[in-house]
Amino acid sequence: MMSYLATVIGSALSIYFVIFMIAGLGYLIGGMNIKGISLGTAGVLLVALIWGIFVNFIPSFTLAGKEIVLFDAAIKTKFSLISGLGTTLFVTAVGLIAGPKFFRTLNKSSLAYILNGVIIIALGSITALLFLHFDKNLSPEMAIGLMTGGLTSTPGLASAKEAAAQVAGTMSSSGVLRDPNQLVAGYGISYIFGILGVVLFVQIIPKILKVDMDKERDSFIAASAVDIPTPQGKLVKLDALGFFPFFIAIAFGCLIGSINIPGINFSLGKSGGTLIAGLIVGHFQHIGRLDCRISKSSLNFFRELGLVLFLIGAGVPGGVNFIGNVKISYFIYGAILTCVPMITGFLLAKFVFKLEIFNNLGSITGGMTSTPALGTLIQTAGTDEVASAYATTYPIALVSIVLATKLVIMFA
Repeated sequence: MMSYLATVIGSALSIYFVIFMIAGLGYLIGGMNIKGISLGTAGVLLVALIWGIFVNFIPSFTLAGKEIVLFDAAIKTKFSLISGLGTTLFVTAVGLIAGPKFFRTLNKSSLAYILNGVIIIALGSITALLFLHFDKNLSPEMAIGLMTGGLTSTPGLASAKEAAAQVAGTMSSSGVLRDPNQLVAGYGISYIFGILGVVLFVQIIPKILKVDMDKERDSFIAASAVDIPTPQGKLVKLDALGFFPFFIAIAFGCLIGSINIPGINFSLGKSGGTLIAGLIVGHFQHIGRLDCRISKSSLNFFRELGLVLFLIGAGVPGGVNFIGNVKISYFIYGAILTCVPMITGFLLAKFVFKLEIFNNLGSITGGMTSTPALGTLIQTAGTDEVASAYATTYPIALVSIVLATKLVIMFA
């Protein structure tokens, strides 16, 4: 009987069960509304983090002589794959949604988005350097890990890990041993607030400013109206759901993301590459005689599914790393590294660049490279047109943080 029970429990706690249970409970928690504020899809992240913290204490146990593994290196690899797949689905969908209007609406506002992206990353980098200057026990790797987590930038973390490997085992200018593992630890500590902070920010700010959301939405949609030409000639649609153009965009994006610039060892990675590919395919809407138009409902499905997979894949390992390395000071640093660039970027966009609220917040989610926050903003704004501001700001923020992390790691 115990042996049978062990088999049942082992099967029930498989990674497939865990993934869908986290998703289900996450939507349950995310759907709870308190005075108009809810976590939305980010509730999935919260449950994933809690599971990660739990398995950090109990990675495995034995029942009736059978070892049941909840988390190990192999399972961590699977969650990493899930996270990467989710990011790819989400960002490609965002690119395809924004693509038809993106290149047709490039104007002076686009320059504001670009500047905002650079400023947000610059502020994050300067804040991290200030922490290094005043806290002599803080390693450059931990500081950059906290920064990439606070800005929710996985490509930034990956870039920093490459640079950190070159100086591993040496001493920093402040006399702290260089340890690449500190990068992942710092990322896991600040990533929690980095995600939840921006998700809550895009919901709270309209309430603080007492924005008339219906009026703002109507004027925003009217201002975003663009004449999108219909492809000429008879096109062949290979499938009703748009799988062909979606998967082609992903494949094309992986090629773009793999292009490496010699000398600085920079590439856009899968997230940046698939965003660009989505924008291109969405803009042209066809490849020869092949119809590449995808219905809005299909794109919304891909976007939401990708977001959920990303949050689960990143959240569980993040919860595992959180407990072993957390310090109150590090958590505070991470919160500051999220709030300073985010709030300053918002104020600059509002008072200097004169962006209206939806474009402002869309630019902030792009500058903070916050995939979940864009999903929340779309729900809050009631229109996915806000993805255009995200799509304009995100690439420059991505390039900026990759370069900034390398510079800090190499010269700190």
